Amino acid sequence: MRKRPMWMAIGVALAALALLAALNANLRGGDKSPAVGAPGPDFTLNSQDGKAVSLHDFKGKWVVLYFYPKDMTTGCTIEAHNFQRDLAKYDAKNAVILGVSMQDEKSHQEFCAKESLTFKLLADTNKEVSEKYDSVMNLGVAKLSARHTYLIGPNGVVRKVWTSVDVKTHSEDVLASISELQKPAS
Repeated sequence: MRKRPMWMAIGVALAALALLAALNANLRGGDKSPAVGAPGPDFTLNSQDGKAVSLHDFKGKWVVLYFYPKDMTTGCTIEAHNFQRDLAKYDAKNAVILGVSMQDEKSHQEFCAKESLTFKLLADTNKEVSEKYDSVMNLGVAKLSARHTYLIGPNGVVRKVWTSVDVKTHSEDVLASISELQKPAS
């Protein structure tokens, strides 16, 4: 068997790394998220109960706007269960949870019923809100909401952004951030 020149092996390795980097960029969503300190882009979407929900409806409250890929999947279920488990803590902090994915109202309704979720899941079937928040994963044949979270303050301004989420600890991370942001300035 003939040996390939070293430069050829290096070229193949670099091409593979470039391909992986490009795929990762497509999967995780973009880098044009609404910035901390900017107003959260307003929207209106239907929830699992078929009622329109708008960001401006929650003026005066903290809003945990979390995007997730798909109902009934393992990671999304763990994340939703943890938000549900901590719902009383969010209520005590004057915060609401709004989940957004590209599935329709019926899918969200089934997910809520199966997993006993009582907070709002919003149907972004036209991908408009996920795009506004730069939270779209392009899988080639399908697009899904990327797992991103935006903490929006009572005045409608983005206070914190998570573009890398550990579903097991995310609810605690968000609660800790709200607590830190609610501390009086010293």
